[in-house]
Amino acid sequence: MGTPIDTEELRTLFLFEGMTPEQLAEVSASCEVRAYPAGSTVYRAGEPSVALWVLLDGTLRLVRHADGEEVVVNETDYRGAYAGAVRAFATSAGAAAYPTSLHAVTDARFLRYPADDFAAFVRKWFPMAVHLFDGLYLGIRTTEATVRQREHLAQLGTLSANLAHELNNPAAATVRAAGQLRDRVAHMRRKLGMIASGPVDPEMIAGLMAIQERAVEIAAKKRDPLSPLQESDLEDEMVDHLEDLGFDHAVDVAPVFVAAGLDTTFFDDVAQEVGDALPAALAWLGYTLETEALMDEIEDASNRISTLVASVKQYTHLDQAAHQEVDLHPGLDSTLVMLGHKLGEIEVHRDYDTTLPPVPAFAAELNQVWTNLIDNAVDAMKGHGALTLRTHRDGDHAVVDVADTGHGVPEEVQGRLFEPFVTTKPMGEGSGLGLDNAKRIIEKRHRGTLSYTTGPGGTTFTARLPLSPG
Repeated sequence: MGTPIDTEELRTLFLFEGMTPEQLAEVSASCEVRAYPAGSTVYRAGEPSVALWVLLDGTLRLVRHADGEEVVVNETDYRGAYAGAVRAFATSAGAAAYPTSLHAVTDARFLRYPADDFAAFVRKWFPMAVHLFDGLYLGIRTTEATVRQREHLAQLGTLSANLAHELNNPAAATVRAAGQLRDRVAHMRRKLGMIASGPVDPEMIAGLMAIQERAVEIAAKKRDPLSPLQESDLEDEMVDHLEDLGFDHAVDVAPVFVAAGLDTTFFDDVAQEVGDALPAALAWLGYTLETEALMDEIEDASNRISTLVASVKQYTHLDQAAHQEVDLHPGLDSTLVMLGHKLGEIEVHRDYDTTLPPVPAFAAELNQVWTNLIDNAVDAMKGHGALTLRTHRDGDHAVVDVADTGHGVPEEVQGRLFEPFVTTKPMGEGSGLGLDNAKRIIEKRHRGTLSYTTGPGGTTFTARLPLSPG
């Protein structure tokens, strides 16, 4: 099925360039070269791990299968790139099956090195390296898994705390308004009873109900907000006018009437309509308007809770396919909601290109990227500054900028910022995996790029995402 490979070609591969002629001859005797056309599969995940595969020519793609989806682990044309039974020599390897699938993106040639022969060769010529590499592999895997789990738990804790804080305010407002509403409705019942028990004929009751409806209608109309000074002047004027009409509790209800947009002439009409029942009628009207305001407050708080829940749904994309055409802007906005409590006094500027087309992407994973970038930007500004989210199109790519006005990335870590476990945060506040994860998601999962520029005036992270599927 394959063809032999000579020792001179073997020596051109970095894996074998330092070997002796005897070692090269032994490798050559065990290996063969196999050619695969573009689009073909060299091996599939789950098949017996029977060989080490080394790229000689062309482009390969490694794919891992997770949760029913294919995740591109690597795509490269680097000559000498290898995959398959990489750890066949390790006694603790344990994996009898390929963990990934290997595909030929273009026409490609691979060196096939049988796993048993590869393992025997390494154990024969490099016995000490077998133990060192196996221990190093297991140590790194254990350490990285532990730290990544801590990173994910920390992010979950942060998001949960932020969401709980954001939900607490409207929930508390709803509870408070509901309690006040119950009290006002009880007072309304008593005042209505007082009016009805007096010498009031049915026509006056009907007129009072009409006045109530007019007041509610006026209160429901949108008006330009008043300044504190204007509001205070109107309240003083309302108190004087109601006291002139013989109402002793004008101070209690004047703020309610002013907030509802009622003027003094309105109450002249009320006085003519109800006569001696004016005090009870005004008190009842005040309770009516307060109940309307409280119901508006409950509605606003409930809408805010619904908006937060919708933002969480948008952020996690729980009810949507993992890979889809994604509008980047809702994801950025929902991430801001999730981190709202942490923003403090930071100004947020959105400079969105509304003509930007959807991007083929894993939406929930992109939101993890935005979370890491925005969270880092907020930390860099220490609660004060300006956060700018900018989107635009650059050729066949969508570009997202996350810019802060912080202190910039320290020079000593600028060249290693995307490496695992590198962080600019104080001890205990960062694991150094946020940017590593972000870069992995952008570049490995979406075939894009993640870069940054920094200086004393702040830092800008730039994510470039292809607009067409690969």
